[in-house]
Amino acid sequence: MPRLFTGLEIPYDIQSALSFKRGGLSGARWIDPENYHITLRFIGDVDNRTANEVSYELDRLSHSDGFRIRLSHLGAFGGDNPRALYAGVEASEALQRLQSAHERVLRRAGLDPEARKFVPHVSLARLRGASALEVADFIHQAGHFVPLEFTVGRFVLFSSKASVGGGPYLVEQSYPLAA
Repeated sequence: MPRLFTGLEIPYDIQSALSFKRGGLSGARWIDPENYHITLRFIGDVDNRTANEVSYELDRLSHSDGFRIRLSHLGAFGGDNPRALYAGVEASEALQRLQSAHERVLRRAGLDPEARKFVPHVSLARLRGASALEVADFIHQAGHFVPLEFTVGRFVLFSSKASVGGGPYLVEQSYPLAA
């Protein structure tokens, strides 16, 4: 059974710029830059029939309008027990529309609604044992985050193997967006 999710790939130049944020945080398990992405919708472990239905439904969204993404800050999930360091995505109506469309078509394919609120981000590290203060200090020491922008020309259906997180991820299908 494949474990699937939809997302946006991060261009090589943005991967490279984000990779300079790596290091200097105890308890961080840094994600390889080639595995950076923005998750649109986690699907999970599905059988092949459901995977085919998902692919068919996503194809309906192909040729939606392309748009620009802006990564604007570093942040962490987990509050007092941080579990992930990320680069945050600036609010985007186009991104929200695409993610909502994914939710609609995937529910039509028989998937349960996504339980978590959509918070677009690029995970940079999984954290274990780092205190909230250490993470806050790390973000502060990283200094000013120079925004990184790129054009989204497609979304993809990723697969992953069950692991402790951070990849490797494989592009199973890609869906072009209109220029």
